[in-house]
Amino acid sequence: MVKVAIAGPGHLAREIIDALLATGKHEIILLARKDATPDLIVPGTTWVKVDYQDRGALVRALQGVHTVLSFIVVSHDTNNTSQKTLIDAAIEAGVKRIAPSEWALANQAHLETFYANKLEIRKYLEYKNQDKQVIEYTLFQPGWFMNYLAGPRGSTKRTPTSEMTLVDHGRLRAHVVAGAGNLDKPVTYTALHDIANIVAKAVEYEGAWPTNGGINGHTLSLGEEITIGEKIRGKPFQIEALEAEDLTAGIVKASWLPPLGHQQHPGEPSNDEFAKAVLRAMLLNHAAGAAVVSDEWNRIFPDYKFTKVDEFLTGAFGDA
Repeated sequence: MVKVAIAGPGHLAREIIDALLATGKHEIILLARKDATPDLIVPGTTWVKVDYQDRGALVRALQGVHTVLSFIVVSHDTNNTSQKTLIDAAIEAGVKRIAPSEWALANQAHLETFYANKLEIRKYLEYKNQDKQVIEYTLFQPGWFMNYLAGPRGSTKRTPTSEMTLVDHGRLRAHVVAGAGNLDKPVTYTALHDIANIVAKAVEYEGAWPTNGGINGHTLSLGEEITIGEKIRGKPFQIEALEAEDLTAGIVKASWLPPLGHQQHPGEPSNDEFAKAVLRAMLLNHAAGAAVVSDEWNRIFPDYKFTKVDEFLTGAFGDA
């Protein structure tokens, strides 16, 4: 049993909290900026209101904590102040392990607008450990959430549906960058319950955490994914190819845009403009061969059986 601190208990965090609670082994504290309301209280955990600008208060809150899992929304963390303060406080409090707010791809090519802060935090942790290891850490990188492939149908009780994907299985359509070979480029998906289960197992793992923490649920080509979708749905998909030159220039000539659902945040551009920016980044990232992650945690837990895309889509659309 260890004491685990969850920083930023949002949607993905709740999936992992459930998995940790299911073990019945850990003391869990939730670090949040606001007071707990009845809808936010999680039985079996302790809610701690914190100010991420107050290092001293964070040090006190982290006393006795073994592992910190961060889910701070990086795009809203100006200058990475919150995560850097959390890391510094964890080191001062004697925390053994921390997982910064990664939870996506290792290669951020063309995604810098959204994920630049993740790259800075990677460098910050390297800097902190450059002379000697002062805190162990892993970069949990599961690729894209497989559950988003079920849009507009929900597939998890904790995380709202998003359709921020290149293949829209619900409406039998897909986007790809024009050019030979782009349908053959790989993409990694990992189901949310698999991410949660692996993180729960990692918390209990007594060996050293790998710095690169790839969680590889299923890697396949975009073309293979479309073929699976067509087989399950029994109909051909409409594949729309967008020119790389246009995308590189910031021009998105798409006849449809992925609905973003909960990914849209107040203060950001209009839905269409934001959707175009997301689609452009994802397309260019995939065409660059960057939409795949490694498998460090798969190799540590070789007996764990991950959900595959065909299995997931059959469950989501097999009755459609």
